[in-house]
Amino acid sequence: MKRLLILCIAATLFACKGEPKDYVTLSGKIENPDASKTLKIFQGKNYEKTITINDDGTFKDTLKVVEGDYNFQHGKEYGQIYLKNDNTSSFETDYNSFIDSMTFKGDDSDINNFSLKSFLISKDHFTESLIATGTKEDVDKAIEGYKSAYEDIKNKYTDVDSTRVSIMDQNIEKTVQQLNQFMGSKFATQDAFPKGSPSPNFVDYENYAGGDMSLSDFKGKYVYFDIWATWCGPCIREIPSLKKVEEQFKGKNIEFVSISVDEGRGYKGDKAAAYEGWKKMVADKELGGIQLMADNGFNSEFVRNYKINGIPRFILVDPDGNIVSADAPRPSNPALVELFKELGI
Repeated sequence: MKRLLILCIAATLFACKGEPKDYVTLSGKIENPDASKTLKIFQGKNYEKTITINDDGTFKDTLKVVEGDYNFQHGKEYGQIYLKNDNTSSFETDYNSFIDSMTFKGDDSDINNFSLKSFLISKDHFTESLIATGTKEDVDKAIEGYKSAYEDIKNKYTDVDSTRVSIMDQNIEKTVQQLNQFMGSKFATQDAFPKGSPSPNFVDYENYAGGDMSLSDFKGKYVYFDIWATWCGPCIREIPSLKKVEEQFKGKNIEFVSISVDEGRGYKGDKAAAYEGWKKMVADKELGGIQLMADNGFNSEFVRNYKINGIPRFILVDPDGNIVSADAPRPSNPALVELFKELGI
């Protein structure tokens, strides 16, 4: 009788377990979802599936996948998730703070939360303020805190496999290297163009509004230069923030001067087309401030003298024509407004 009972229990357990599923079940909820009401799961060109999101932000579907990391997109936001057939995985988040509010649950949630939290700590330690105005000592301290925070995450998620941890270790080191390279370049620029030294000059740059302008025309006012081009994505993304700052400091003792280095790139090398493209973008986007065209693109003397080899680049010059910052904060960085206020602008 006892043996028969044991066999029955074993048979029941086997029946409950069943065969491994050849799909993963993915579910979750997105608060304040985008109007698209869709969640796209993809892995490069290898895999793509779109999941419909319900009116209340919930979603659920099955996906046949090859084990690995997948990207997902909702509206303009992106994330990453590890998926494996026979798993039941889920995540919840708020579209208004997509990555910051995200949490993973279900099978292999440790892997996903480990990856997510390891990514997020860079935002906590490598802040906009650090990038804009941090010293070498500030950077070293931030890196120390960043590495310490990552060790805390590893100690929390001890069940994550060593291969994934090793890959993340490399990513963390790469992030530190990239920060050091970027900030090293900024410090080199600061050393080459110390605060209070005379600004490199430019003469007779064409003004979109008509006529020509030179640096000397701005004497008596602070000047915030935006070196940009119509083909530069990061430059274009700064335009809305630049407009807001221009409006905030309208009538103050400062001029906002955008200098285009358009010379053919993005127009099949056609300088004439690039010139017309510049005029069209200024008109179409209703760009404010003073819009100038550099006389020879990246080979313009002003651009070369400031050692500008990447854009956008922002420069702040004082009313006497001396440098305040040869690598000033971007318009989207709150540190710019703080700097203007410190200067009494």
